[in-house]
Amino acid sequence: MLKRTISDTILKISSAWPVLLLTGPRQVGKSSALKMLKEKGRKLVSLDDIPTRTLALNDPQAFLQKYSPPVLIDEIQYAPSLFSYIKIWVDEHRYEHKTKGSKAANPAGAFWLTGSQKFSLMKGVQESLAGRIAIVDLLGLSYQETIGKPKKSKPFWPYEIDMNEKVTKRTVLDVYKDIWNGSFPEFITNPAMGRDKFFSSYMQTYLERDVRDYQGTTDELKFYKFVRAVAVRTGNLINYEDLARDCDIDRRTVQKWLDTLQASGLVYLLAPYSSNLTSRITKTPKLYFLDTGLACFLANIDSPEVLEASYLNGAMLETYAICEILKSFWHNGEDARNMYFYRDSNKKEIDLILEKNMTLYPIEIKKTTSPDSNDYANFRILDHFKKTVGKGALLCLSPEIMPTPKKNVTILPVWQI
Repeated sequence: MLKRTISDTILKISSAWPVLLLTGPRQVGKSSALKMLKEKGRKLVSLDDIPTRTLALNDPQAFLQKYSPPVLIDEIQYAPSLFSYIKIWVDEHRYEHKTKGSKAANPAGAFWLTGSQKFSLMKGVQESLAGRIAIVDLLGLSYQETIGKPKKSKPFWPYEIDMNEKVTKRTVLDVYKDIWNGSFPEFITNPAMGRDKFFSSYMQTYLERDVRDYQGTTDELKFYKFVRAVAVRTGNLINYEDLARDCDIDRRTVQKWLDTLQASGLVYLLAPYSSNLTSRITKTPKLYFLDTGLACFLANIDSPEVLEASYLNGAMLETYAICEILKSFWHNGEDARNMYFYRDSNKKEIDLILEKNMTLYPIEIKKTTSPDSNDYANFRILDHFKKTVGKGALLCLSPEIMPTPKKNVTILPVWQI
């Protein structure tokens, strides 16, 4: 079992917060990550089990008496009514610990929860556990985790690129093989199970469980067609009318089904950058599939060689890079709210902008082994904003880390994120 970057984050948070909720798509390793860290005496219970779920739904108080803290409750979204009872337990034990000191049990780390539908969980969390719960997002394996270097991964900032770092030697096809395989731990650690079989089973479970749980009865064939249409649009602006036409549904259904994909962690929407916060909310976002292997499967791409030669090669590389950067933040317990892309009326674009302390850090992602200054020429657009422009990065297929004539931009192999 591969070690995860998020392990240290979980232990740090658990030492201070009474409730930890680990969210993420199905089968990214949420339960496994917590089980690896589970100390002696912590109970483990899954609400996937129907009798157990029935008890949690019908008698939450009896459930918490049977599975008293410290406890790991898997798939908490199946019994959101537990949140109110968890709140009561936490508040009682917080008060006792505060008034009686070491004589009372410290409630820190009492509840470890996992959930596969973050947005549907938020209502219960906000209403019942505000100030008592820390929420951490988990995606599939990062590249650094797959090569056994989970501690190397840290939040990605261009100004922290180490010019002297040793670069792992990789070919273009090596990178596209990673993109094609995706990042689900179960398949990466056991490829003998068969890639197509794994993704086919994944989608069947997703349609039968997550989609029905989130939005009730729907036309599964049409929804599957919709997911495939979204997959081939990864790395692009959302075009609601185009999706509606291709999938023979209306715009309202497109929005509803995109909400479902986002809620279940299959896609990520990247907001456009604007100095005006309202504009960021109203302008069209870019869409990224959060596992490139699943996106390739849905797009009927049969091999890494086919992917590398296909019209989707640039979009899939961009999707891969965005996902790796997201993992670098989320798996270290940091949010990624200040991630944007830029596109103006002249269709000039910057793939990614990270913002921190009123400073903008531009990032471009290119499928090239021999980058030049034209690849990051659009960075100069940011000079029009009344903010400091910090160090930028060009993520590409270059075999080494290199400076550029523009001293504020560094060329970085995409696998070194």
